[in-house]
Amino acid sequence: MRNFLKILSIDEYSITPKYLQLVNDFVAGIENGLVQPGDLLPSINDLSFGLDTSRSTIERFYNELKKSGIIGTIPGKGAYVLDQKLAHQLKILLLFNKLSTHKKIIYDAFAETLKGKAAIDFYVYNNDFHLFKKILTEKMDKGYNKIVVVPYFFDNEDKAAQLLDSIPKDKLIIMDKLMENVTGDYAAIYEDFEADIYKALVNLLNALKKYQTIKIIFPESTYYSKGIIQGFRNFCLDYFFEYEILPDISKEIIQPKTVYINIVEDDLVLLIQRIKKTGYDIGTDVGIISYNETAIKQVILNGITTISTSFETLGAKTAEVVLNNDHEHYAVPFTVNLRASL
Repeated sequence: MRNFLKILSIDEYSITPKYLQLVNDFVAGIENGLVQPGDLLPSINDLSFGLDTSRSTIERFYNELKKSGIIGTIPGKGAYVLDQKLAHQLKILLLFNKLSTHKKIIYDAFAETLKGKAAIDFYVYNNDFHLFKKILTEKMDKGYNKIVVVPYFFDNEDKAAQLLDSIPKDKLIIMDKLMENVTGDYAAIYEDFEADIYKALVNLLNALKKYQTIKIIFPESTYYSKGIIQGFRNFCLDYFFEYEILPDISKEIIQPKTVYINIVEDDLVLLIQRIKKTGYDIGTDVGIISYNETAIKQVILNGITTISTSFETLGAKTAEVVLNNDHEHYAVPFTVNLRASL
């Protein structure tokens, strides 16, 4: 029996589910001639023990191989590799800055569009440049066809740009946010933060006219694009609104005829709590606009007005760029959802 422990491995730091890591390794083994038709697979118990992982992980691994027609089973004898030609899979390194509801939507759309056509190694670097550098340095020479990066950092952004600029441009795909100083013919699917917030507020102009002041809550430590601030300021100046940029909401004295825009989800909860303590009516005396659409914002307070990119489009379009080996830049536009909070 072939020694599958030399072919299969699990990276505990990867966000890719363990059973999918094993599927990706197995398919790569077939493509590289390390696994041959007719090879018998170990029992679930033996492989679970050998890889020091749970039986349920190995069961899911075998079920996925069987569902994909890669292996067959004979009652009483076990599983074996079927005699077939596999289409060559693309190998993708995917780096997200963090996990969130929105990032899950992006990932799901990306993975679904690539389903059966690519093996995805998925890592999260938690906005930390040093962790990002460690992952990328270790993985750079692992034969990836594409390296897809969502580039948000708390610090060392210049160094991050230099590192991204060192990636061969035919492999590099930037997702969600463009990085200054990354040059060359690389692909990008991004939000135009400055233009998007300006256009979104113009779209909401009729609802905004009953207010005098617009304040945006933009924490100093946030990794969000400063283009948001520039687009916000340009709108307020062009349409004669008083405005303020707040680093936090904790000490804000809520005043009527004011609209608040929150960027960070935690600020929305605190903002609502502070407004409710004043007795002002949300949507009449004080307005709320929230970044990024979520299901809960459709129902709380009879609906929170949101400005948001389409996260499904962002993920699916990036996958299409991977499949088409495209090197173009594509801006994913915002959508506006006017609700009772404004």
